[in-house]
Amino acid sequence: MSQTVCKAPPSCVTMDHGQILKGAIMFYAANPRQFDPIARFALDPGLAVPEVVLFQTAALLIDTLGVAAGAAALDVGRIAREFACDFHGAAREEHRATLLFDGRRCAMPGAAWALATQIDNLDAHDGLNATKGHIGCALVPALFAFAEHRPNLTGRQALTALTMGYEVAARAAVALHATACDYHTSGAWNALGVAALGAHLRGDTAEVLRHALGIAEYHGPRSQMMREIASPTMLHDGSGMGALVGISSLLQAERGFTGAPAITVEGSEVAHVWADLGCDWTVMRNYIKPYPICRWAHGALECLRVLVAEEGVKPDQIDALEVATFAQSAALFPGMPETTSEAQYSLGFALAAYLVHGRLGPAEITGDALHDPRVAAMHARITVREEPRHSVRFPEGRWSDVTVRLKDGREVHSGDRNARGGPEAPMPEADIRAKLSVMAGGALTEARIDALWSMRRRLLDQGTEFSQLASLVTPEPDRP
Repeated sequence: MSQTVCKAPPSCVTMDHGQILKGAIMFYAANPRQFDPIARFALDPGLAVPEVVLFQTAALLIDTLGVAAGAAALDVGRIAREFACDFHGAAREEHRATLLFDGRRCAMPGAAWALATQIDNLDAHDGLNATKGHIGCALVPALFAFAEHRPNLTGRQALTALTMGYEVAARAAVALHATACDYHTSGAWNALGVAALGAHLRGDTAEVLRHALGIAEYHGPRSQMMREIASPTMLHDGSGMGALVGISSLLQAERGFTGAPAITVEGSEVAHVWADLGCDWTVMRNYIKPYPICRWAHGALECLRVLVAEEGVKPDQIDALEVATFAQSAALFPGMPETTSEAQYSLGFALAAYLVHGRLGPAEITGDALHDPRVAAMHARITVREEPRHSVRFPEGRWSDVTVRLKDGREVHSGDRNARGGPEAPMPEADIRAKLSVMAGGALTEARIDALWSMRRRLLDQGTEFSQLASLVTPEPDRP
C-alpha cells in the first residue's frame, strides 16, 4: 500500500468563494466504479485470505484481548461499562451484546464503545505505522458484538472478517491522512473498518455498505490527535467513538438511512490507496507493542532496553540521559504524570519507570507507581530533543537514539534504534506470550490465559467455533 504526502483539499487553501465552491465540488466528487471492487472484497463470504495472514490476525486478536483484560480494572474501563449499561439500552434482545470481562449486556454500539475505550486506555494494543494509529482497538470489540448474533460463526470466518476489516481501515487511514488538513485520531477512520466488518458478517448488500461507509466517514470523530498529546486524558485515540460510529452507521444503513459517499474511499485523489486491496495484506505489517505506552516512545525504550541488556547499564550508574527522537515523540508529555493517561503519553516517565522497575507494564503506570520518588529522581536526569534524521523517518519508523552519561564520566550510546514489535524488529513468540500474562494476569487466571493463547492457533482449525473464544472473555453476569 503506497502513501502520499499530505495534500490539503481545496477547501483548506486560501481562495475566494467561487474558487472554494468549484474546488469543493471537484474534491467531493465520488466515483461509484471505484467503490465496486472494494465492495466485492469486503462482502465476499468466501474471501480467500492466505493462511499466514489469518495467523497474523489471530495473534493480533489474542494480543488485543490481553490488553482488554488488563484494562478492565482501570477507572476508565469501569466508567465506560457503567455508562454503556446506563445509557446504551436496547429495546430488543437481538440488539444487545455482552460486555467482555464483565458479563452485563447493552446495545451493540454501546458494548463496542465501552470495550474499545477500555482497550484504548491501556495503550498496549497493535498498530500500523502507515496509519499513524490503531485498528484492532475498534475492530475487535465490534467483532464480538456482531459475532454474538452469529452462533455458528467459525473461528476462520471470524478471522477472515477481521482481516478484511483491518485492510479496509488501513486504507481509509492513509486516504484520510493524505487529504485532510489535520492529524486525526484513529476513530476518524477505523469506524469505516468497523462498518465493513459488520456488513461482511451480516451479509449486507453493496448498497448498504456504501451508505454505511458514507455515514461512518461523515460522523467519524475527526478529533485532533495532538490536542490529546498535549493534554492527555481518557479520550486517548478516539477509537471508542470509532467503534460506536462504525456499528451505528451500519445499523442505520440497514434500515434505509442514507449517507453521502465516503470520499476517502471513492475520491479520485485516493484511488491508488485502494488499488492493491486483496494483493497487499497490510495486516502483516502491524506491530505488537511490548509496553502499554504510546508507540512514539517505543524507539527510545528500545534504545534503553539494549543499553541495559547489552551494555549492562544500571540505574544507579546514570548521571544524565539524553534522548534524540522524532518531533512527535519529543512532543510527548514532558512532566511527571498525575494520571495513567498522562503516563501513557509520556517519554521521560516511561524511560525512568523502565530503568527503576526493570519492566513496564500496567503496574508501573497506575496507582502508587505514578508517585514513586525513585522514578521522579531518574526522570529529572532525562532530557529530550528532536533529531531531524529521526523526524524524516516518521511515520514509516519510530526511531530514536539515547546517550547515557555515567557517574564515572563515561558515555554509552545506543545507536539508532527503531521501535520493536513490527516486521522490522519482531518480538519473539515467547515475549508475546509473556506480555499476555503481564497484561491479563490481574483479571484472568493463568489457566484462562493459557486457553486464550492456545486459541491463537485453534481459531484456524476447521472445527473451531468463534464462541469458544468468546466464552473465555464473557463471564456470566452477577444475578440478584
